[in-house]
Amino acid sequence: MEEVSSYEKALDVLSSFITLRSPADKGSKCSRFEFVFDYIKILDLEEPISKMKIIHVAGTKGKGSTCTFVESILRNCGFRTGLFTSPHLIDVRERFRIDGVDICEEKFSEHFWWCYDILKENTNEDLPMPFLFCFFTLLALKIFTAEQVDVVILEVGIGGRLDSTNLVQAPIVCGICSLGYDHVEILGHTLRQIAGEKAGIFKHGVPAFTVSQPDEAMSVLQEKASQLGVHLEVAPPLDANLLNGLKLGLEGEHQYQNAGLAVALCYTWLHRTGHLEITNLEQTSSLPESFIKGLRTANLQGRAQIVPDQHIDIGSPGDLVFYLDGAHTSESMEICARWFSIAIKEDSQPQDNFRASHELVQMPPDERSRKNSIQILLFNCMSVRDPQLLLLRVIKTCASHGVHFKKALFVPNMTAFFKFGSHALPPTDSQVDLSWQFTLQREWESLMQGNKVGGDAKSPDGICEEVKDDSELSTKSCENSMVFSSLPLAIKWLRDSVKQNQSIRFQVLVTGSLHLMGDMLKFVKK
Repeated sequence: MEEVSSYEKALDVLSSFITLRSPADKGSKCSRFEFVFDYIKILDLEEPISKMKIIHVAGTKGKGSTCTFVESILRNCGFRTGLFTSPHLIDVRERFRIDGVDICEEKFSEHFWWCYDILKENTNEDLPMPFLFCFFTLLALKIFTAEQVDVVILEVGIGGRLDSTNLVQAPIVCGICSLGYDHVEILGHTLRQIAGEKAGIFKHGVPAFTVSQPDEAMSVLQEKASQLGVHLEVAPPLDANLLNGLKLGLEGEHQYQNAGLAVALCYTWLHRTGHLEITNLEQTSSLPESFIKGLRTANLQGRAQIVPDQHIDIGSPGDLVFYLDGAHTSESMEICARWFSIAIKEDSQPQDNFRASHELVQMPPDERSRKNSIQILLFNCMSVRDPQLLLLRVIKTCASHGVHFKKALFVPNMTAFFKFGSHALPPTDSQVDLSWQFTLQREWESLMQGNKVGGDAKSPDGICEEVKDDSELSTKSCENSMVFSSLPLAIKWLRDSVKQNQSIRFQVLVTGSLHLMGDMLKFVKK
């Protein structure tokens, strides 16, 4: 029998941290924010954290991209970087990056067991083990301490005020990305409430930057900043001309806003840590080469990512291309749909950030011009989301660019993402509950019929039928959509469709859930 590695054992133990109680449940002892300071003392991390030169970033949309830009810029400036982000898409080690690379299994295991053993020995009923994200935060800070990084970039998980990352008392600079409605059951149902939670990362006298915000949100940020003596500035979107004709490593027009915020955060970090020799902070007509390289080479999986299917056995490559974006709010869904609509019309040349990985296989221009293209939506979202709002935003935004979906495919998440390690296996198709996917399908059919959901729309069930594939596994096919019991079945259907229609290119937008992005990447890149 094969021996289980220390790393696999660590992943199995991580599964035991997971609880159905929300971190925002004020009545849960495991979720009370003040406990985090007890954990820091137990792990003897107080002094190391006080010496860290931290950039702390919150927001509803764009914080992962902003943190990625910041890390890439400062790494290209010559600094040793530590980046903590969430969630991971494929491997938990993605959350802990040293110099732009996921921490290795050996080091992860070493630091994991050090933290786990000490906490397990020193916690009890009154001070229980930390919940999962809190443990990840503590582990990240332990890793960055051991690796002696020059700069730590911390992405807030949810909110800010009561987020585990807010244990940091003296960051060098703070950033607030674009604000919108997400996690409203935790953060509040108004922009004022949400902005107040995000502004909770502000610290007395520590400069902060944000992007252009709705008036309701901006007024709260300004109020909180004023109360704490925080100099709050609005960072303008990055001027594309400053890149000397090059493109950002992350696709989408909205990334210029995130890049502008990242540049402001990096300039301020350099200034406040005494590294004025790297750049002239007053110069606005150009960017240092290290900044340009950092912005150009930044990479983030599952966000505006183009992945052609390399596993299809047909004569001409490029006939099945997946456009992946983990958008899951109405605002980000609109941005995603706009990116997709533009990207499918600009695919004659590979984008700069895909050249290095050689992911985008091009077909000859004459052959490409003879191909007709159809657009497919592959979608899933969490049941706490409003599917009508998300799907309607996709339909309308794409339609405004002349893009109309031939079919929508709905699938459950492939992995049991509440588990880690070797036991995190997907359920069999017979065990999958597809009730939510059928709900998504009904919403889509109603929207495609032009009827308001919940009104007098004719039920789409009447035009749906059960379909059996070669494996005798059921799908539910309607006029404009299909439900599959697993992601592999949906991809098999796409590949079979391409083989049967070799005069057509299939352009598939995959969106609605970051967990779905992870599932897709596991499946199409293995």
